Amino acid sequence: MGSYQMYGAFQDDGRAYKITERKTPRHWYNYFYNDTYNAFASQVGFGEGFAQDDLGNRVLMVRDRMLYIVDAESRGWFSANGLPISRSYDEYHCLHGLGYTTLHSRCMDIETDETLFVPLNGNCELWTATITNCRPAPARLRLIAYCATNIDSAYRPQAYNTDMADFDRNSQAVTARGFATFESAESKAVYEYLMCDAPVSGYDTAHNAFIGVYGNSSAPEALEAQAGCRDSACVGEKICLALQTDCLLQPGERKTVHFLIGLADTPRPPEALRALLAAGAPERALAAVRKAREDEIGGAVIETPDDLMNKAFNGFYQYATAMGSRWARVRHNGYRDLMSDCECLSSFNPELAWRRYCRALRYQYANGYAPRTFIDGAIRDNNFADCAVWITFTGYAIVMELGDLSLLREPAPFNDGSKASVYEHMKRSVEFLYRFTGQHGLIKIWGGDWNDCMNEAGLQGRGESVWLSIAWCRAARMLAELADALGETEDARRAREERAAMEKLIETYGWDGEYYLTALDDEGRPIGSHLNDEGRLFLNPQLWAVLGEVGSPERRARAMASVEALETPLGTVVSAPPYTRLDHRIGSVTMKAPGMHENGGVYLHAMCWKLAVDAILHSADKVQKDIAQILPWDQTYAPTVGEPYILFNSYFGKQTGYRYATPGQSWRTASTAWFVKAMLLYVFGLQPSLDGLSIRPCLPPAWRECTVVKRFRGCVYRIRYHQRTPGGRLVSVTVGGQPVSSPLPIAKGENVDVDVLIE
Repeated sequence: MGSYQMYGAFQDDGRAYKITERKTPRHWYNYFYNDTYNAFASQVGFGEGFAQDDLGNRVLMVRDRMLYIVDAESRGWFSANGLPISRSYDEYHCLHGLGYTTLHSRCMDIETDETLFVPLNGNCELWTATITNCRPAPARLRLIAYCATNIDSAYRPQAYNTDMADFDRNSQAVTARGFATFESAESKAVYEYLMCDAPVSGYDTAHNAFIGVYGNSSAPEALEAQAGCRDSACVGEKICLALQTDCLLQPGERKTVHFLIGLADTPRPPEALRALLAAGAPERALAAVRKAREDEIGGAVIETPDDLMNKAFNGFYQYATAMGSRWARVRHNGYRDLMSDCECLSSFNPELAWRRYCRALRYQYANGYAPRTFIDGAIRDNNFADCAVWITFTGYAIVMELGDLSLLREPAPFNDGSKASVYEHMKRSVEFLYRFTGQHGLIKIWGGDWNDCMNEAGLQGRGESVWLSIAWCRAARMLAELADALGETEDARRAREERAAMEKLIETYGWDGEYYLTALDDEGRPIGSHLNDEGRLFLNPQLWAVLGEVGSPERRARAMASVEALETPLGTVVSAPPYTRLDHRIGSVTMKAPGMHENGGVYLHAMCWKLAVDAILHSADKVQKDIAQILPWDQTYAPTVGEPYILFNSYFGKQTGYRYATPGQSWRTASTAWFVKAMLLYVFGLQPSLDGLSIRPCLPPAWRECTVVKRFRGCVYRIRYHQRTPGGRLVSVTVGGQPVSSPLPIAKGENVDVDVLIE
């Protein structure tokens, strides 16, 4: 047990986080991206960078980054990354910002500021290194940029690396060749470059020459042996990229050098990459990134009594949501993930959400089905059943924010090249799932629903997902509403009829007596039932019965009452009790350690759905508790592990022993995006409709005053909440002192002050 340590503090109203110690409990990451390149780096620069084409073919260009500062006279050296940790530094801190990271160090009386970022366009990343001589005498220095790469595939002992690399004197770039199916139908040569805007004095391309057979990036053999690069070529062994430039700095003098790592299909760097190193170009590129990321967020700014939450929400949470809408979970291009993050993005930037949504639609099948992912040059179904359902959720959410039905008539391609309106994409997704049914008429689970690890429950085509059937009812209701608005009365009628039929089946076959099952396997046996020894109760079906308005109010209340059995001091677990033995009728969730992730852990994506549901049900005390349990700095059950400025996919349950209460993966999760949506739409109650914005809040009882500034259809609302009675109900909404009924008046181009009274 222990209290949370921040290892730093938020800066610039949450637009940055300053980490003041090199040795955080684990790597604390930041992400940078454009449409074709994604990179991440920790507080010591550790991380990766890769390029991706439209079908998910990838080239892993960066596996590790280091910038070495070498004293040419004393032959002493240090890294601007603060590594190795055992070395003493006079100063070190890391500033993670929106779209960039700056590593600051002072060692050997040399000060360095290294900024890493990805420009808005191009398969590349830039490093800007500013070196200051703090000595009373001149300093003759060598700057060496280094990265490991997998352009020639990963290194494995007793295996082959068969490509080559060298220094190209004409372009003054270290150049490595590999082969990849990248932006092409078949494998072709691709080239990775490391170059800079200063005279080159050395280089290395062979890992064994620079790092050494027995060295590592914290102690390269080339630096230990000769304090500089060895000018090595590389043929048929593991490639690395290292580039050296020398400088002489007078006392107090400062010098900036820009390095670029890029990818193209020509032996020499193309002009588009070289132009990024022209005089003033890196500074302009960084300024453009910072402006673009700032413009993407800020469509909703909150001010509550929780200052830490305000800063995280107004900065990194929105930034992460925007990134997820383009890059999903980064490890692959999950279709559900792209759609869901676009849905959440619409709550503060619906215009960007629409563009990203339309991009994702082109991977949908013409029959309405949606794949699990696209990666490595292929659209992959992976036997998943649920991905199509998110199409309607997302389209509906965006149109409600923008209020523009004409968007639904815009054409969008399917993955076979045929086209239909966006509305037709949504309709086909709903219709496909209604026909994709198992032995009781519920929607098939096939190889997984939202729970990726329930991947063996329906492979024979008979197993069914109760959760997905409930979620489908929500999509059908949304489709019917949009169809009515478009004048598609027959579609609306059919959607409502089919929804009623599906709801009846759910109530007949999906109700377990006190709560909803999560699934039925291929043999018709229940999963998530009181009849099960393990995995008796699952959280998501109970929550989604409320979100989807499925079942009678009495049944929904009983289902939510059952959720109390899942509540723990750490948070609400996603299922209980955890599986302790392999069960092939269910899937890999039974292979996970008990209390980990979907197997009985506190899964924060689901907890954010619970936050939304508790707000819908006006359970104010639970809303307050949910928020406290989701946010990282209130996790006082274990010593600090994860980043304070971002959310995680889960917290580990008590069954995991020493891992109890520690977080799972950061950044690559829907938790952050859904927390943003749950707060804006349900806690603050900012409910968009075609008619405008209505307010139906459920605030934590401890919040007496709070404010949201929200952009909506060309209008900026400044909404002030006054909660006179803790956990009270909405009494009135006034604009300019005058009572108004829902929705709020829209005054394009104007700022509108709104006061909300709760008592």
